[in-house]
Amino acid sequence: MATSTESTSTKSKPTEPKPTMSRPVRIHYETVAPGVYEAMLGLEAYLASCSLEEPLIHLVKLRASQINGCAYCLDMHWKDLIALGESAQRLYSLDAWRECPYYSQRERAALAWTEAVTLLTDGHVDETVHTEARAQLTEEELADLTLAVATINAWNRLAVAGRTVPGDYEPSGSIAVDESGS
Repeated sequence: MATSTESTSTKSKPTEPKPTMSRPVRIHYETVAPGVYEAMLGLEAYLASCSLEEPLIHLVKLRASQINGCAYCLDMHWKDLIALGESAQRLYSLDAWRECPYYSQRERAALAWTEAVTLLTDGHVDETVHTEARAQLTEEELADLTLAVATINAWNRLAVAGRTVPGDYEPSGSIAVDESGS
């Protein structure tokens, strides 16, 4: 992927500098709009008791966060998965999951669904991806997975737009009610 310094065109396009730790957080959601934060926590509360296993939820959240470039959520879900006993090999290979033998058919179906739902502008959710997901997941699980993907995409957008700084998150031992979009 071309960055602002690796432009693929002959014309230089101005780009906004990447957020750094020296740049301030833009939006403190808990303070300025607590309803936003509370609404997101409501989604997380549902996911904590849904039909999907916790490691799978964190795995798809990590993958969506890779796609969306959300440093805070990458830090969070990497740490959550390590705390749940996930191997470093599976985590650092996640962005190449199709080429690696480390993921079950169920995980592969969930990851393909996650990518399709996250990257809607790439042609919506293909019927083949749906068929593969339904072969591995019940209808309820697929509905819960779709909500998990929608939720992490919302968290990613809140965190990226608000410039939430990664690094301080510590796993608490339970799923995602610890999400921090501020």
